[in-house]
Amino acid sequence: MSINSIKDNFKDAQRLLNAFIADQNNWDNMKAAGDIMVDCLKNGGKIISCGNGGSMSDAMHFAEELSGRFRDDRKGLSAIAISDPTHITCVANDYGFDYIFSRYVEAVGKSGDVLMAISTSGNSANVLKAAQEARKNGMKVIALTGKSGGKLKDNCDVELRIPHFEYSDRIQELHIQIIHSLIQYIELEYFK
Repeated sequence: MSINSIKDNFKDAQRLLNAFIADQNNWDNMKAAGDIMVDCLKNGGKIISCGNGGSMSDAMHFAEELSGRFRDDRKGLSAIAISDPTHITCVANDYGFDYIFSRYVEAVGKSGDVLMAISTSGNSANVLKAAQEARKNGMKVIALTGKSGGKLKDNCDVELRIPHFEYSDRIQELHIQIIHSLIQYIELEYFK
């Protein structure tokens, strides 16, 4: 019985992936997000990413493969994840957990930069506040969401959504596929 449950996980993931692939709007949004990030980097800006839990891991993964290396050797690209525990605990202690990302965006973000805001529900208060702060600062916001997109869908320039209403892990599996595909797009367009 348990092996069938595992097999069902893969079938469910495949179903969501097939639905994502079949929706032309997703490809238009992927290109729009990629172009915004390429323009940012070409104009001397940086990409800041944030999220909670598994989404923070995805934010870190995105930033390290841009600043470090993805598939091939190339110049490092300006990207950073909001993941410094001293910053997070300082701001959480002094202002509250809802401000851990927005305070960083306020301090480090500038017009022309891009925020990659990741929230499987689209309703994480701290990610939402970061998106609002970024837009106030003249930054573009790319949102990776799930479910109905939550409040984040109305506080971004481009939304990439996995409309899955059950478990977050399924959304995160496709978020990492989106992240890898965006990195590849950025590399191909930036270095051509």
